[in-house]
Amino acid sequence: DEFISYKKLIKRRELGEPIAYILNRKEFWKNTFFVDRNVLIPRPDTEVIIEEILKLISKDEKKFILDIGTGSGCIIISIANERPKLICTAIDISKKALKVAKINAKMHHIKNRIKFYNSSVDNFFKGKYDLIVSNPPYISNLKIKYLEKDIIGYEPLVSLRGGPDGSSVLNKVIKRSSSLIKIGGKLVLEIGYDQKYKIMCLLKKENFYINKLVKDYAGNDRCIIATKL
Repeated sequence: DEFISYKKLIKRRELGEPIAYILNRKEFWKNTFFVDRNVLIPRPDTEVIIEEILKLISKDEKKFILDIGTGSGCIIISIANERPKLICTAIDISKKALKVAKINAKMHHIKNRIKFYNSSVDNFFKGKYDLIVSNPPYISNLKIKYLEKDIIGYEPLVSLRGGPDGSSVLNKVIKRSSSLIKIGGKLVLEIGYDQKYKIMCLLKKENFYINKLVKDYAGNDRCIIATKL
């Protein structure tokens, strides 16, 4: 029975299904997260966001933090695990993704510390935040078809499609964050390797000061940190 089961798993991988979906788990930061095909698989490059946010918030600070497009919840949960006094909110347009995020929050014993909302960024008006983080879709629609087959064949494309030039959703996140964030609050965004100039212009237009641009493990521009003026 085990051998037959093993052969089925190998067949799924042979067809291109990512191992994280086959096993329903993926390691990220210091923990293991439940994942299925309703959420993007957490990437090591996104861990630079966690590193940078932990530099911005000390362990005993009580701050309000919002995660836009939470997906599996890996970002907000990783931060909440490290900073026990944070008051956390997470939103996602996908009800199925939120279900996964809630499973992970329960698994990491912090489900009572994060409020989850099924909402697009355009329609979210609750609260004022000290820090907003987002890893939104930022791949241009034209480039989607050139991604590896295990990505386009299995991962949710709604979490990847960033519009004609890849910045459509980022633009919405920046505009909405401009109203949701407190003066002096920080906005931390994951961006595409070729988007820094465009995103910096969008941020300045919405009255943000650019603090820092952070590279990922491959040396590509991956994270931008800005302060609301």
